[in-house]
Amino acid sequence: MRKIKLNILGLSYSQTQSGAYALVLSEEDGNRRIPIIIGAVEAQAIAIQLEGLKPPRPLTHDLFLNTALAFHIDVVEVFIHKLEEGIFYAELVCEQDGSKITVDSRTSDAVALALRFECPIYTTEDILDKAGIILDFEEEESEEDENSDAEKEMVGPEDDEDSDYSVYSTEELNTMLDKAVSEEDYEKASEIRDEISRRKKED
Repeated sequence: MRKIKLNILGLSYSQTQSGAYALVLSEEDGNRRIPIIIGAVEAQAIAIQLEGLKPPRPLTHDLFLNTALAFHIDVVEVFIHKLEEGIFYAELVCEQDGSKITVDSRTSDAVALALRFECPIYTTEDILDKAGIILDFEEEESEEDENSDAEKEMVGPEDDEDSDYSVYSTEELNTMLDKAVSEEDYEKASEIRDEISRRKKED
């Protein structure tokens, strides 16, 4: 069975399920995309790692990483191996002292851990055939123009009165970012970091 490598394209609010997010994985050597609906907690765990934010205390996935490393266990691969009734099934391929073992995992947790262990994510041709959305080159360019920061952000509500950070100085934004992280308000921290990143690109 040939494995196909996937990359994390981005996160966005789900248009079909309230309070949920869509995790989009892309075929590395192709134009197919797999949207996976995940919960807010798992989306936050993925977004924090994509943003490079450092929480003051370890979150659940960070705790798993620290525990695994303490016992010399490495997650070397995430494999999304089954799609049944709209649910994706994944497993962690772990290695310890030269021995490998697979551990069942929810796909959202597996992706969050793949980011932390810096390991590849794979799936099968069959799953891509069933769930993959094909984008041609022009559609892909249009999507990238409209969602240029999709790989790094979770888009907040448009009517959030605190979401306009353009009125603050960069120094103030850095102070607000530190405060948001210390208070574990990672969604706000992501928005502030996006504004800081935007200014750096313009400089």
